[in-house]
Amino acid sequence: MNFSTNANSEAIETDVVVIGGGGAGLSAAVAAAQRGVSVTVLERRRSLGGNSVKTLGIFAAESPVQRRMRIDTRRDVCFQLAMDYSHNNISPKIFRAFVNKSGDTVRWLEEQGLKFFDVPFFFPGQVVRTWHCSRGGGTAFINVLTKSCQALGVRMVTQVRAKKLLLDEKGNLTGILATRKSEKLQVKARGVVIATGGYAGNKKLLGKYYPLSMENIFRIGLPHTGDGLQMVTEIGADTEGLGTLQVVGPGLQDSLTLSYLAKEPNTIWINKKGERFIDERSGLRQFESVNALLRQPDRMSFTLFDSEIKQYLVENGLTSGHGQTYREQRVKPTAWLDDLQLETKNGRTKIAGSLDEMAKWMRVDAKVLKATIDDYNEACEHGYDPIYGKDRMFLKPLRTPPYYAIRCYPGLLTTIGGIKINERMEVVDKSDKPISGLYAAGNDTGGWVSGTYDINLAGVTFGFAINSGRIAGENAAKYALGK
Repeated sequence: MNFSTNANSEAIETDVVVIGGGGAGLSAAVAAAQRGVSVTVLERRRSLGGNSVKTLGIFAAESPVQRRMRIDTRRDVCFQLAMDYSHNNISPKIFRAFVNKSGDTVRWLEEQGLKFFDVPFFFPGQVVRTWHCSRGGGTAFINVLTKSCQALGVRMVTQVRAKKLLLDEKGNLTGILATRKSEKLQVKARGVVIATGGYAGNKKLLGKYYPLSMENIFRIGLPHTGDGLQMVTEIGADTEGLGTLQVVGPGLQDSLTLSYLAKEPNTIWINKKGERFIDERSGLRQFESVNALLRQPDRMSFTLFDSEIKQYLVENGLTSGHGQTYREQRVKPTAWLDDLQLETKNGRTKIAGSLDEMAKWMRVDAKVLKATIDDYNEACEHGYDPIYGKDRMFLKPLRTPPYYAIRCYPGLLTTIGGIKINERMEVVDKSDKPISGLYAAGNDTGGWVSGTYDINLAGVTFGFAINSGRIAGENAAKYALGK
């Protein structure tokens, strides 16, 4: 692939320029190019893909794959679930446009060569199956879209940072100003699609828009700096959904297997005060359990279990994470055993012969910890959790040393929201009027997700990236052609 075409020139002319080469940006590029316009993609990093390469599956309703598998997932049901989950705090027009497009987008991806092999349950007991998985996960999606871009003649330039949207004397969009190393690059275009992936790596913007500090929240996704958000607000675009984070937890930084173990419902979760704080089954819905973790002192928790629970998990596997994720990342179901030993040496997990020893490592009052464990064990004996109502099938006492603990924190995947759009993915101004020629897609945009990610519709974030990119690219091409 030629990433350097015209990269050192002073100017590039194109019908549509896409800022960002992740899932949203590449989808926009393919969709626009299929409409017969010239397209240029500018990517700040060395390689394409962004956070999309980390994903495993995409949301869709009424797709060809679901029909072939006789899975009845209807668009209307998904739409209503989303509206109910958000308490109507999202744009119905934006979400409806996304849901209605999603099934056809699976067809669109299959026509480009992507092979879907399953629509699995994301968590036990999930009501609606929406998570379309491809062998190779997000990397397969990016590879297919990249090949389509090549075949369609899309110009792709990496290590370029977009800096400013350019307007003429009448305020009409004319293109962008970018930099590559120390050189300036002007891109003249009628249509611009913003797909820069949010601002999870911008401490200043996080501090401005997120009401709490980011202390003790480790980053999982890429450190995008909010270039798109800053460019569009400079020319008067409105904002929506600022301060929305896609956070998961409890978890352990840089350890996939122990992060799944940390969320295991057969364990007990303890905060810094030595107290239990949640029904551990919520770990199966990690985007919701993290809300409870964020409320704990220092945003820290400990996942505890004993040798009998450990043996149970060895024999039966982890309740969460032993399915699609493990298969796609080629992780052995018992890999957490080796990681537990390794992280004990690193001081992030603990193996203790007594609760007194464990309390010392956790730096909690031993009396409080013992009282918490005693109360929990009594609940296990009676098969009833009088405080949190935990399902009795997950109530397993902690009585047999050695005891095990993981020190856990929340993990930040990405930010979601910022740029206000309409259902055509047009960026709107503070009067809610579209800014001609300007579009946005993916995590840069707001209005389609509420404060807590809706795991009931698995794959929504990646699904919105691909579908909003496709919608933005199609409309940008229409605008560039004067239609």
